Amino acid sequence: MVETPAMGDVPHLLLVDDERSIREPLAQYLTKQGFRVTQAGDAEGARARLAAYAIDLAVVDIMMPGEDGLSLCRHIAATSAIPVILLTAKAEETDRIVGLEMGADDYVVKPFSPRELATRAKVILRRTQGSGTRQHAPESGSYAFAGWVLKSGERALVDREGVSVALSTGEFNLLLALVTRPRQVLTRDQLLDLTQGREAAAFDRAVDNQVSRLRRKIEPDPKNPEIIKTVWGGGYTLAAEVTRL
Repeated sequence: MVETPAMGDVPHLLLVDDERSIREPLAQYLTKQGFRVTQAGDAEGARARLAAYAIDLAVVDIMMPGEDGLSLCRHIAATSAIPVILLTAKAEETDRIVGLEMGADDYVVKPFSPRELATRAKVILRRTQGSGTRQHAPESGSYAFAGWVLKSGERALVDREGVSVALSTGEFNLLLALVTRPRQVLTRDQLLDLTQGREAAAFDRAVDNQVSRLRRKIEPDPKNPEIIKTVWGGGYTLAAEVTRL
């Protein structure tokens, strides 16, 4: 996986292609064009990265072993508003049509110019980000865990008695990222990406500070946390069972 260095709020692309000889040089080019790039060699890897990061645009090759790009495109369209550009071969006109019907936003025919792909990506991102479709927050809902209920629509955290606990925007976004991915280890980099769009990526301690503040608000014993646990060398995980209400 190749990613750009930590920086400001740059567009985050997921590049999915099983051919490393195509994928890696393309990722390097897109990085130089100002994108943050995460790579996946197959649909399974792509699904994992879609769950772990806030992706702004997916670039997906149609012809891949196992689950193909059309199936992955269908999954992305059904579960998010993330735009998709399909990479196709000249002989795959039917697949291109089907892909557009499944929700793909555009397609690029192989062999293609990396510059053309970068231009198409920028056009799509200007349109989708301008309309507020960026996927940094899950859909509205309420999540019960360890005696607490986080109401994402109301941006509120309440205890067993229904008493609200004040959360800053950063604390709310961090807790929402954790409760929507229970028992999954999230690195500081992933949490920054999911909660702040890399705007504070140069300050990894911001995550640690927010976790400390959250623990003081929700843990029975903040010095021995049982809800938000530290995974040494990994990051943080929400150890409690979560129920979607």
